[in-house]
Amino acid sequence: MNTIHIIGLGAGDLDQLPLGVYKKLKAATNLYVRTEDHPVLTELAEEGVVFTSFDEVYEKHDSFSPVYAEIAETLIGLSDKHSIIYAVPGHPLVAEQTVQNLIEAEKQGRCQLSIEGGHSFLDSLFGALRIDPIEGFQLMDGTEMTSDQVNMTQHLLIAQVYDSFSASEVKLTLMEKYPDDYPVTIVTAAGSVDEVLRTVPLHELDRSTEVNNLTTVYVPPAAEQNERLKEWQTFRSIIAKLRSPEGCPWDREQTHESLSPHLIEEAHELLQAIQEEDDEAIVDELGDVLLQVFLHAQIGQDNGYFQIEDVLEAISAKMIRRHPHVFGDVSAEDSEQVIANWQEIKAQEKPAVDSLLEGQERFSSSLTTSFNYQKKAAKVGFTWPDAASAWDKFHEELQEFQQEVANGSKARQLDELGDLLFTLVNLARFFDLSPEEAMMQANRKFQSRFHYVEQQVKKGTGDFSDYSLEQLDAFWNQAKLLARKED
Repeated sequence: MNTIHIIGLGAGDLDQLPLGVYKKLKAATNLYVRTEDHPVLTELAEEGVVFTSFDEVYEKHDSFSPVYAEIAETLIGLSDKHSIIYAVPGHPLVAEQTVQNLIEAEKQGRCQLSIEGGHSFLDSLFGALRIDPIEGFQLMDGTEMTSDQVNMTQHLLIAQVYDSFSASEVKLTLMEKYPDDYPVTIVTAAGSVDEVLRTVPLHELDRSTEVNNLTTVYVPPAAEQNERLKEWQTFRSIIAKLRSPEGCPWDREQTHESLSPHLIEEAHELLQAIQEEDDEAIVDELGDVLLQVFLHAQIGQDNGYFQIEDVLEAISAKMIRRHPHVFGDVSAEDSEQVIANWQEIKAQEKPAVDSLLEGQERFSSSLTTSFNYQKKAAKVGFTWPDAASAWDKFHEELQEFQQEVANGSKARQLDELGDLLFTLVNLARFFDLSPEEAMMQANRKFQSRFHYVEQQVKKGTGDFSDYSLEQLDAFWNQAKLLARKED
């Protein structure tokens, strides 16, 4: 097995190349380069150095991954015959996927490598931009980056921005987090005599200047908090500040128990926004729900019991565990099989309980609790055989309630009203309807129609006492007709 000698060409021209590397390149007999589009190779060619490039491989594929894989495999095949030198731009171990592919092959015993380094483009970039990497920086591949990977508090260097199309893709990704006019710097040929730096607003990134394979885009850290409002860590720091001694007295006083009613209220407001198909309201209400989650997590952290990372770990592990058809080797042909798998895995995770009804109570909603109880009981056969039987039970309970209203005590009336409502929930289950959603919809409908009645009264005398029930009922019927026309 012969050795593949990997050499870095540096980030600039021949003047920046170490003397030892220059001598090896000049004396090379089997010299291969990933691309001949590099200033050093242009000058070496003028000096008579002969090399073979893999530029034609780029024309065969639509993405970079198969290009790099083919180059690596070709080099491995060539090394079976004789030792070779493989030259790459910059440093072999910085943003060079072909070298990473070769390293993986070496681990498998398929080749033998000698990596001799080279001048990294990062050194020249730090000098050109006058930044200290100890402050924290990210080096990202412009062809693969996503906005969720970006840390807005660090120096961001984006390589592989080689044409207007890749620049456009990078721009659109960055605009998911940064303001359109955020300043970015386009650095070309850093450290060489052809070095050019130009700072432009983000929205002009793909049309401000010509870019090539020596171009890197620099995004400075977002120093101001208001510039980082799309960053998760910013929101977390805001909540921590609110709960700190220098923060808000109300937020500092809150506990899991005191916040519980707010979480219920925000969840209902979100459901209303969803029902109304109001995207702006959904965004706003989702934020309010998220606020409750982060407040509870911060309280847990302040008390020393848990923090938001524990919440993320728990739910992420659960999603992976309960979706073996996505993250494992289990098959699921349809959603019914998915639900069956979910329930089976959930049953394995949960400890044995004394009652099927255990864990089904929802203190925030008696309707949901009733629905959950009946659904659990029905799974073991404790239910009416059909909807007709449930209707019979409803009429029976209605009659009993009417009798108690006529002659019974308040306690008995309350008891029979509960039985009547319970049978209504049972009917909802038979027809696959959510009693909670039905009640919410009824409340919204009442609110809307009564508001119309109020408006009519205000247009008139302004005093409800001036109107009879028949007149108010007429306004109510008008509201119903208007609602039907809108539907």
